[in-house]
Amino acid sequence: MKKTFFSSIVTAAMSVLLLAFSGCMSTTEGGEVGANRKQMMLISEEQMDASASESYAQVLAEAKSKGILLSSNDAQAQRVRDIATRLIGKTTVFRSDAKDWKWQVNVIKDETVNAWCMPGGKIVVYTGIIDTLKLTDGELAAVMGHEIAHALKEHSREQASKEVLQELGIAVIATAAGLGDAGTAMLQLGTQLGVTLPFSRKCETEADRMGTELMARAGYDPYEAVNIWEKMNSLSGGQPPEVLSTHPSNDSRIADLKNIAKKVYPLYQAASGK
Repeated sequence: MKKTFFSSIVTAAMSVLLLAFSGCMSTTEGGEVGANRKQMMLISEEQMDASASESYAQVLAEAKSKGILLSSNDAQAQRVRDIATRLIGKTTVFRSDAKDWKWQVNVIKDETVNAWCMPGGKIVVYTGIIDTLKLTDGELAAVMGHEIAHALKEHSREQASKEVLQELGIAVIATAAGLGDAGTAMLQLGTQLGVTLPFSRKCETEADRMGTELMARAGYDPYEAVNIWEKMNSLSGGQPPEVLSTHPSNDSRIADLKNIAKKVYPLYQAASGK
């Protein structure tokens, strides 16, 4: 009986949270890939942008102090900025206001295999991802397109809003159900597996799709987005089960990106004249 009651509470908690995040508005237009999913935002855009600007400045200052922030004259930094400029020029297909963002693009000489774009268009690419994966221009466009898509869709703001609502929902349900510490911990775990991780994977897939459309519109072959995850497969020594991860598996991404690349390939042909 207790197990059935607890299962019902977990199910109710996840249902409430999923319903809350079924949406109020979309931060982006759909484009060809249908990126107009409804979102709930409890944190203001201004608050996120201010926090991002402060964090970005700190990252750059630290990199500069270590002598690893590449100058604008560096060939690798210029290559990254040239590709970013082409991608940024196509962001208005998803957000008309993106043209007014104070975009910044910087490259840090570091072995980290990563790149990111903070709210408001604050981009960092680490040389580690370029060198380790031996990225072509198209593959680098796929990486940056994915990160830019996160910013366009405001996934960080949505995630922060989700965390606020989730903590409140768990507290209310735990109190109403009279759950102790152990019960609350189980409720948190159930919510993590049933709501938080699936939401994170959904955002990653969304960014993959939007980023692939951006690169196609900018004149980069969208099938090069597939190459990224084939290369990542050769690097990774095994991944956790997808259900326990914040990201889709490499194989899932490859399969999805093949479909998306086919869908947006005509955009690439029109942009490149091929």
